[in-house]
Amino acid sequence: MAGTDGLPTIFPTLLYDDAKAAIGVLTQALGFTAEGVYEGEDGSVVHAELSCGNGRVMLGSRRGEGVFAKAMAGAGPAGVYVVVEDVDAHHARAVEHGVEVLMPPTDQDYGSRDYMARDAEGNVWSFGTYAPGASG
Repeated sequence: MAGTDGLPTIFPTLLYDDAKAAIGVLTQALGFTAEGVYEGEDGSVVHAELSCGNGRVMLGSRRGEGVFAKAMAGAGPAGVYVVVEDVDAHHARAVEHGVEVLMPPTDQDYGSRDYMARDAEGNVWSFGTYAPGASG
């Protein structure tokens, strides 16, 4: 794709009832970095971008008036996979912050080591060593 310079071209986008709390869990417990958080006059999160490695997730508050907010109004939880170098250390940090772990670090038949967690609003986050599309 033109203009991507090796950057990811797919960005999961999630809406939360309490986007500020979600940002807290994602940054403090799951190792994301808040790259930008933009709030509306009412204090809701209009748009936020959080990074982890070379990937990003975009999120915001569920209550919105735009086309995307209306389309997502009845949407259920989503699943997002994030590549991390040290699954066990990442898992320990999540546990330390009280994140609900659905599957502890587990060696997979396809060579990855993964664990799975759920955030407070039902989204399922998988963290592992498998990097889709990577050679080797």
